[in-house]
Amino acid sequence: MSGPILIFDSGVGGLSVVPSLRHHLPGAALVYACDNAMLPYGIRPDAWLVERILAVCKAAVAASECSVLVVACNTASTLALDALREHLSVPVVGTVPAIKPAAAQSRSRHIGLLATSATVARPYTDRLIETFAADCRVTRVAADPMVREVERFLAGDEPDQAVIDAVTAPLWEAPDLDTVVLGCTHFPLLAERIVAAAPRPVQLVDSGEAIARRTAQVVQELEIASGRDESLATAPDARLARAVATFGFDEPRLLIVG
Repeated sequence: MSGPILIFDSGVGGLSVVPSLRHHLPGAALVYACDNAMLPYGIRPDAWLVERILAVCKAAVAASECSVLVVACNTASTLALDALREHLSVPVVGTVPAIKPAAAQSRSRHIGLLATSATVARPYTDRLIETFAADCRVTRVAADPMVREVERFLAGDEPDQAVIDAVTAPLWEAPDLDTVVLGCTHFPLLAERIVAAAPRPVQLVDSGEAIARRTAQVVQELEIASGRDESLATAPDARLARAVATFGFDEPRLLIVG
């Protein structure tokens, strides 16, 4: 019997991939780990982030005794995926902005990328666009304030629609933009609010299904343990407990990072 599936994010955004994981891997035990003590990742220096992500993921892998690590964070994946795979003994599934499916779906050939400032500017993102959306115009929008809105939302507060409206406004300036990549795992949790901010119908594309399918492929020969879904956090509190409970996880235990 193999260990559970470990899902990692800086905050609660990685919870957006949980329904897809449960659909593709029914019955598999999940452990959710977040580094909420250092939220948000998207505005921190790259070198610091790589060191921190490695330290937190090593601690979470050891604490959970997992069989696979799902990095449900675009910032962490575009920056530290190679380092994680080099230093960890378990398979690592990463997350990248859904540029490829968005380009395939767009009829106007004008897509938007809504992500953190780190992901928007990452060379990895440049390569994704060059490879899969070379014939598209891509409007990139840094949306760091929306991360906090998601954290507040899952903790029981109403997100501020004015913040969402202001952050997404650059997407709507060109009338032909028809598809938006939600390039941060936090953002699918505000999908209805993003649609409400748009002055016309648009398609929203995220990575949740792709992450779940890839994870299912990685663990297809393993017998994943079943049981209660647990959570770990570097700063457990009542608001985080409320957020993870919404997705069926036990109250977070403290994750000690060496």
